[in-house]
Amino acid sequence: MSGPEILVIIVVALLLFGADKLPDIAKSLGKGMRDFRKATDEIRTELETSTRDIRNDINDVKDTITKDVTDISDSVTGDLNEMSDNISRDVNEVAGDIQKDVSDAADSLKKDEKDNTDPYHYEYTD
Repeated sequence: MSGPEILVIIVVALLLFGADKLPDIAKSLGKGMRDFRKATDEIRTELETSTRDIRNDINDVKDTITKDVTDISDSVTGDLNEMSDNISRDVNEVAGDIQKDVSDAADSLKKDEKDNTDPYHYEYTD
């Protein structure tokens, strides 16, 4: 509001209520504004306190869940690594056994082939 508007309001209030009632009205209005501000501050403080407790509770739950998920993830990762190592070891053992069997079979075939091509080799039959 500008200066002239405030002046018009004061003059109207003076005419309506009179000079002797105006200080009482201003005092009551000031007291009402002060009480309203005090109530507003109390409500704001109460809301901040309540939400702070709720935020702390939510953060505690979030931290607990994060820790639990991390623990489970670490456990699963460890189990998977162990299983992977076991599978790799088993596959390597089987591959080694197969390679040995193939090598033995190849050696046996070479020996049989050599025996069949040896001109001095003679088989006795009954």
